[in-house]
Amino acid sequence: MARALVFPGQGSQAVGMGKDLAEAFQAAREVFEEVDEALSQNLSKLMFEGPESDLTLTENAQPALMAVSLAVVRVLEREGGMDVAKVAAVVAGHSLGEYSALCAAGALEVGDTARLLKTRGQAMQKAVPVGEGAMAALLGLDIDDARAVAEEAAQGDVVTAANDNAPGQVVVSGHKAAVERAIEIAKEKGAKKAVLLPVSAPFHCPLMRPAADAMAQALANVDIRAPRVPLVPNVTTQPTTDPSAIRELLVEQVTGAVRWRESVLAMKGMGVEELVELGCGKVLTGLARRIDRSLSATAVNGPADIEAFLKTIG
Repeated sequence: MARALVFPGQGSQAVGMGKDLAEAFQAAREVFEEVDEALSQNLSKLMFEGPESDLTLTENAQPALMAVSLAVVRVLEREGGMDVAKVAAVVAGHSLGEYSALCAAGALEVGDTARLLKTRGQAMQKAVPVGEGAMAALLGLDIDDARAVAEEAAQGDVVTAANDNAPGQVVVSGHKAAVERAIEIAKEKGAKKAVLLPVSAPFHCPLMRPAADAMAQALANVDIRAPRVPLVPNVTTQPTTDPSAIRELLVEQVTGAVRWRESVLAMKGMGVEELVELGCGKVLTGLARRIDRSLSATAVNGPADIEAFLKTIG
């Protein structure tokens, strides 16, 4: 059975994340120590103990989520002899999860990935003054409807479809006033629900241009190798192993839409029958079932999940 390894994005973080892995496995502790050292920050303590208000800051949540995903990968490799190139046909990640996917596939080192995500989180937060931007979930509308809503709501401001997560689950992002107009227009057009999201900045829209520029600079100074299995990128959904293309796509991703629904369908088109979500939460597992019920989807978070998954690949 062809398998994709997929990696969660922001919103899946929670106080206590990774603690059970650290208590159970030396390989996980080593990943958390490596991330702490790379960032000159006791991020693992923040992950295990909180406070939640600090953990949810974009600059902390992004490397923290990657750390847990990579801890799961390293434990699977060390405890079960998993070889990513033999177990997976492709890798993919939702937004910041793309960095986790690349690290898991050997394209990036853990320390470099942590530093890139710290920079990315800080740059995304600084790109738009607090209160000027917003994001909203439009539930019950498809991507074409959401784009039409955004176009009507713009009125000289920026608002675009930022996340096409699953059928009937699209997120728009941009200037707060335009996003608020989009919510009202979406309701008029039959959205089941249209609500502001509790985020600190308008991710994945043109307002993130300063953050994209910062990431172009940061990525230019990092070694990116060809991943051992192809990456299905958020921006194009077309598989690639080309380091120079990956570098450009990671920059484009900051302002571009996360085309997750299309990414999952692209993986299915490549013969993938099973998605395995490595890291925190089960968001991508739930989305997979909404995108295509014929796909099998499993979340591997803690020690029990790891044990169960290793039996399926043994």
